[in-house]
Amino acid sequence: MDITQEQTVPPPENVEALAGVEKLLRSGNSILKLMDQNGESVELPEVLHNILDKVVSAMRRGKAITLAPHAMRLTTQEAADLLGISRPTLIKLLENGKIPYETPNRHRRIRLLDLLNYQGLRHTERQEVLRKLANDAQEDETFDESFEKYESALIEARQKFS
Repeated sequence: MDITQEQTVPPPENVEALAGVEKLLRSGNSILKLMDQNGESVELPEVLHNILDKVVSAMRRGKAITLAPHAMRLTTQEAADLLGISRPTLIKLLENGKIPYETPNRHRRIRLLDLLNYQGLRHTERQEVLRKLANDAQEDETFDESFEKYESALIEARQKFS
């Protein structure tokens, strides 16, 4: 399969056929191997293990998967699309120094790694704010559940509806 362009792959007609794969991927075994029909095998790198887990989980829920190669340096539009924000919002983040960028010619380029770091940082910041709000509400007795219980309910709801 040539993946030089974006490609969307629908789930198989029988998504339950993926149950065994999902079970294996989530078994907790830290080392999984791929084996061909001749018995030759190679260890599956952890990054591929994690990707396969996400792909199989989504397909079991009837979701299609889009594979899209990303250059190590992205245009502002590609970066905005990856973050799920508008290009003008991304430009503000760049100009405010929130995300580093380069200008090798007239156009800005954002390193994929810098973009993913920013995305991870924003996720952590949101989790901390949510934790503080839940803890404050619990202390004020306006919210009965702990942050951990609330967070697990959020994760479950996201998995159900995504």
